[in-house]
Amino acid sequence: MDALAALSRRGLVRQTTGAASLARLLEREAVTFYLGIDPTGPSLHAGHLVGLLAMAHLQRAGHRPVLLIGGATARVGDPSDKDDMRPLLPVETVARNAELMQRQVGRIIDLSRTVVVDNAEWLGELGYLDFLREIGPRFSVNRMLGFEAYRRRLETGLSFLEFNYLLLQAYDFLVLHRRYGCLLQIGGDDQWANILAGVDLIRRVERAEAHAMTWPLVTTTGGRKMGKTAAGALFLDPQRVDPYRFYQYWINVPDADAATLLAMLTLLPDAEVEDLGRLREKAVVAAKERLAMELTSLVHGATEAERARETSRALFGRAGGDRGAMPGSMLQAAEMESGVTLVELLVRGGLASSRSEARRLIRQGGAYLNGREWTDVDRPLAAADVAGGQLIVRAGKKRHHRFVIAGGS
Repeated sequence: MDALAALSRRGLVRQTTGAASLARLLEREAVTFYLGIDPTGPSLHAGHLVGLLAMAHLQRAGHRPVLLIGGATARVGDPSDKDDMRPLLPVETVARNAELMQRQVGRIIDLSRTVVVDNAEWLGELGYLDFLREIGPRFSVNRMLGFEAYRRRLETGLSFLEFNYLLLQAYDFLVLHRRYGCLLQIGGDDQWANILAGVDLIRRVERAEAHAMTWPLVTTTGGRKMGKTAAGALFLDPQRVDPYRFYQYWINVPDADAATLLAMLTLLPDAEVEDLGRLREKAVVAAKERLAMELTSLVHGATEAERARETSRALFGRAGGDRGAMPGSMLQAAEMESGVTLVELLVRGGLASSRSEARRLIRQGGAYLNGREWTDVDRPLAAADVAGGQLIVRAGKKRHHRFVIAGGS
C-alpha cells in the first residue's frame, strides 16, 4: 500500500523530506514513526484530531506508531504557535493532564499496538553540561533565529527557556531513533522547523537517514482556525464540551468545508468520502451529518453520537428523535415563582457570557424560548411559558439549553 499517496489523497500531507524516498521507505517496510503531544491542558481539542487521524491511517497501513507524551517539554513551552510565553506548569498538573490525554488518544488509535513514552523519562535525567556538549555544537544560533517562530517572538520577547525547545524536541527524535529505530516524525505544519531539527540531528550524530512529514493547519473557508468556537477551543473532554455541542459544531461547518473535513478527519473509505464530497446544495446536509456522526462516534462513542443526532433532528424539524442529549440543567419551581428572567437563564445556560450580553441578544432578536422569539428583556417568566415541564432556551439559530422544572407541587 502506498501510504504516503493515501495520506496525500486525504489532504494530510503538506511537507515532507523527500517525498519519493519517504514513499519508497513506507512501501518497503513497516516504519516506526512518532507523534508528540505536550500535555499542556486537561483535554485535547479539535486541532489535535488531524494528527491523530494521520497516525491512525499509518497504523492501519501496517506502520508502528510511537506516541510521545511531552511530560518534560510541556514544562518548557513550544513558542512555535504562541505570541507570549506559556504559563509554567507544576509537575503534578502535567502528569494529570498526560493521563487524561492518553485516554482520549486511545479512542482514536489502538494503544495496544502503540509504543507510549514520556520524554520526562530521559529529559528529566539529562545532565545539562552533557546535553550542551553533545547536542549544542550541532545547532547554529544564526539558523535558529532565522526560523519564523523564533524571529516573530524576538519582537515580543523570547525567553532562553523557550529557545531551548527546538533542541529538546530534536533530542527526542534522536532518542526514539536509538531506542526504537524511529525513522519518521509527523506533526502540524507549524512544527516543520522543530521536526527538521531532529532529522538533521540524527543525520549528524548517527549518520542515518530520517524523515519528516507535516499536515496543513486546518481552517474554514472563511480563514478561521478549525475547532475554534465562540466559547474557545472545541475540547474532546465531554465535561468541557458535551457530545451534543460537539456534534452540532461539525454539522454546522460551512458547506464548502464538508468534503475536506470528511477526508481529513474520518476513517471512512476513500470511495465513500468522494461520494459524500460530491453532494451539493441541500444534499450536502447528509454529508455534514455523516461527518458529525463519524467524529462524535470516534471521540465520544456511538451511543452518544446517536443521542446527539436524534436530539439535533428533533430540534431542527427532521424526522424522529428526542431532545435528551441537549445540554440541560434543573430549574427549581421556587425560582420560577420568585420571578426568574430569560436574561438570567441565558447566562446560566452558557448561552451568554454576561447579563449585558444576554440583554443585547434579546434586544437584537436573537433569543428564543420554546421556539418563540423573546422580546421583553425584563419580564419574569410565568407558568404559561413552560411547555411540557421544561424551558428550551435558544441563542441564535444553533445554541440551545434545556431547563427542566423541578420541585413543583
